[in-house]
Amino acid sequence: MDSVTLGQVDLQLLHALHLDGRAPFSRIAEVLGVSDRTAVRRFARLRDTGTARVTAVVDSRGLGHAEWLVRLRILPSGAAALARELARRPDTAWVTVLSSGTEIVFILRAPAGTAAPLAGLTRHPRILGVEAHRLLRHLMERRWFGRTSALTDEQVSALRPPPVGTAAPIALNDLDRRLLPALAADGRAAYPRLAGQVGWSESAVRRRLEELRRSGMVRFDVEVDPVVLGYPAQCLIWLTVVPSRLAATAGALAADSEAAFVGATTGPHNLLAIAVCRDEDALYTYLSDRIGSLDGVERVETAPITSYVKRVAPTGR
Repeated sequence: MDSVTLGQVDLQLLHALHLDGRAPFSRIAEVLGVSDRTAVRRFARLRDTGTARVTAVVDSRGLGHAEWLVRLRILPSGAAALARELARRPDTAWVTVLSSGTEIVFILRAPAGTAAPLAGLTRHPRILGVEAHRLLRHLMERRWFGRTSALTDEQVSALRPPPVGTAAPIALNDLDRRLLPALAADGRAAYPRLAGQVGWSESAVRRRLEELRRSGMVRFDVEVDPVVLGYPAQCLIWLTVVPSRLAATAGALAADSEAAFVGATTGPHNLLAIAVCRDEDALYTYLSDRIGSLDGVERVETAPITSYVKRVAPTGR
């Protein structure tokens, strides 16, 4: 990825796309007070340099899938290649390499009621050990503060799309199976281009995507490296919390500006958090003063994140 310096308009544009990944640039430009051409040019620069992209994310539970948090111990020399191999799998999300270079953590999706498909991993020559635990619930409603703090409340209100419906998830059809991979690759692809890719009419593609969004089956996310936003210190935090304090602890963490994700898991740790900080000193302070002051926390394990190879976030709700 080329080095890019983000200006205020860039930060506002990214915040706007977090609110609605397919909002017309004309609408975004009007709210930001810039020209349509400026909004288009700024996003093209972010996309073409690999700084950010918009991607479609399908609700795993709506598909009847469970999410597994998988932690691999690996030979140090194999981290990069293995992470890329995992990222190419359609059933993985959020593939990360930890700072030791001997661990990879990722999300694996499988049909609910079945075991995680780990057979191929346990036989891999570079993998020394595998742990897999169910990601039971996402406990953070908002998105990380660092990605969504550039707009005023009035601008957010003007750009926020209507809330998704609460009806039962709709069943995916043949069009969806062609459409969703195209949107995962480019969440802002124009309707004529999508129609050409999937072999359906533009009106059918437009109508179906609106249905998927209204049902909550599909949402749009912006993949952007926190380092570009000025937050290079990123850390996985596994916590063992007494059951009576689990909900309160998760709620407290989810309200922190440093928190990018909070979720409940099975296994020896029952809570996973991702902290994103300005630097190592800020991360130390967060771990010692904030995490250390939480009631009911019996054990904490931390692991700095070296890199993300796949950024699609967990999607269960």
